Amino acid sequence: MSEGTRAGRRRLRGPDAQRGHAAGHPPARPAPTAGRVERHAAAHEGHHAEDFRRRFWVTLALMFPVLAYSPEVQQWLGFRAPAFPGSEWVPFAFASVIYFYGGTVFLRGARDELTAGAPGMMTLVGLAITVAYVYSVAAEFLIAGGPLYWELSTLVVVMLLGHWLEMRAVGRARGALAELAKLLPDTAERLAEGGTETVPVAALRPGDRVLIRPGGKIPADGEVDEGESSVNEAMVTGESRPVPKRPGDRVIAGTVNASGSLRLRVDRTGEETTLAGIVRLVEHAQRSRSRAQALADRAALWLTGIAIGAGTLTLVTWLALGASLAFALQRTVAVFVIACPHALGLAIPLVIAISTALSARNGLLVRERIALERARDLDVVVFDKTGTLTRGEQGVVGIRTSGGMAEADALALAAAVEGDSEHMIARAIRDAAAGRKVSPPTAAGFQALPGRGVRAQVDGRTVQVGGPRLIESSGVPLPDDLREASVRWGGEGKTVVYLLLEGQPRAAIALADVIRPESREAVARLKEMGVRVAMLTGDSEDVARWVARELGIDETFAEVLPEHKADKVRELRERGERVAMVGDGINDAPALLTADVGVAIGAGTDVAIESAGIILVRNDPRDVARVITLSRASYRKMVENLVWATGYNVVAIPLAAGVLARYGIILAPAVGAILMSASTVVVALNAQFLRRLNLAG
Repeated sequence: MSEGTRAGRRRLRGPDAQRGHAAGHPPARPAPTAGRVERHAAAHEGHHAEDFRRRFWVTLALMFPVLAYSPEVQQWLGFRAPAFPGSEWVPFAFASVIYFYGGTVFLRGARDELTAGAPGMMTLVGLAITVAYVYSVAAEFLIAGGPLYWELSTLVVVMLLGHWLEMRAVGRARGALAELAKLLPDTAERLAEGGTETVPVAALRPGDRVLIRPGGKIPADGEVDEGESSVNEAMVTGESRPVPKRPGDRVIAGTVNASGSLRLRVDRTGEETTLAGIVRLVEHAQRSRSRAQALADRAALWLTGIAIGAGTLTLVTWLALGASLAFALQRTVAVFVIACPHALGLAIPLVIAISTALSARNGLLVRERIALERARDLDVVVFDKTGTLTRGEQGVVGIRTSGGMAEADALALAAAVEGDSEHMIARAIRDAAAGRKVSPPTAAGFQALPGRGVRAQVDGRTVQVGGPRLIESSGVPLPDDLREASVRWGGEGKTVVYLLLEGQPRAAIALADVIRPESREAVARLKEMGVRVAMLTGDSEDVARWVARELGIDETFAEVLPEHKADKVRELRERGERVAMVGDGINDAPALLTADVGVAIGAGTDVAIESAGIILVRNDPRDVARVITLSRASYRKMVENLVWATGYNVVAIPLAAGVLARYGIILAPAVGAILMSASTVVVALNAQFLRRLNLAG
């Protein structure tokens, strides 16, 4: 394990991390449980959605008597409510309860906003209902005028409904954290002397061995000791296909075993697991600062100031024009309500919550929101070659035979001779044979040829495998077809080994760092999106040219030392290009930090790589294009929401102020509340459409 990987894991186990655990079995530190997620999704200024729901239903029930005993409503509807001693006080009494019970959340919110020096939505709502209530009480007991009890009551009810719906929407979006936390099972079957014992997941420790039955959830990160099966990792990595597992393979807590039984040796539990790290990253991303959110905050502040100024101007103007105090106050309250930046407060946070949850479900972990926002404007994506576009391991990439020998036969003989060797070339040849389902024959009399290769007897024939020195020492010239292939492969920086049968060269085998099959599609997708692709590598120019030609890469930087990768990224930025750097997050940290967007690919279980703004769980370079797709889609939703949340005020505020009153067009405060709430619903629904984005396509 590299030092960078160990460092990444140490960061994953940071002191402020949350320890995942099963409900009812608390470990040493608190877990990212659903309850904590719900608290995080609470309503503005600490009010939970449940609180708004309860207050809404209570005030809704109280509103009907206010409407029934309001003279204006009776006149409009042409009925008279049953009279009884004291019935004339029903509107005052019930409206007072509605104001002090239903309006408390807005008054407290206004107090908190003013204390923080940032008046906003709660300030406007609190001001509107207070003006309406104070005037109504004054008109009831002190001055001549018509109270605004029914307007006040409907206003509070509509505002509570709007906030309740908002909190439900935000809660569902942020519920991804709760769903992630629920992936862990409550208990595990720990292997003990003579059988198994059922223990809480929180009781597991590194080194424990656990039994995973068919269909069971993996309780902790670890390595398969015994058994073969496939594991569904979609809930963590976004990979839709089950991943085969056999002894030596790693498994991730929260994933689901398929039909086989596995015995797992635990190496990470609680706060150290991949799942706990993902939960922390999602939480961090939802809290991290967004440029669009900063814009929305500034717009809300300006809108609040405009609303207060417009409301005051409306009051003064109508009084100056000789209107009644009741009419002037109605217009003022309507302006306050219609201008509430309610939709503006929801426009960005809801998109952030939905996009973050969507990315996490697809194996794209957004560590910093600003990185995801910048991804939409990228000009060039720079890939580190080894381990990113390629597998980072030698593999057979070409075979040329001579003398009528079939490729499969040549590969079988080479794999037989290399059967006992641990050299990386030997492993590559054996893996190639296994991948092509070629069964090597039995070899005997294995002998190493120092500096040249290996030799063995296969079916009574002498077979040798080695490099150019083996050919030189044999004294036998290469056939023309093998020589041509060798020259071409050498020009591409590939390693070439030869197969000799009874002293005669019969095949040439090319080995190189194997290109990931996904890399071609990744480069093609990025180009379709109008993004150039570049590659950084420490390999030779020949190797870089070969990989670039195979993948269609626009620009390459070869023979670059790790400490100089950041300089190449800086060069691109100095040209005025917006650059993303994609690396393994281990030795690419300086380059990742230098780029406009740092993407750590193939982080696997080491999800806390602090040098990257975006972390890709899978070793799939196609996810880079998915990040850009998500960035563009989420930004588009943010802009649409901001335009709607602010644009409708251009028309609504003048109408609420009464500029068309001479034509009989007047917005009552309650109608203003309905329109304001309708704008919030539009913004919420528009954000929900982001869920339909298909990142896998």
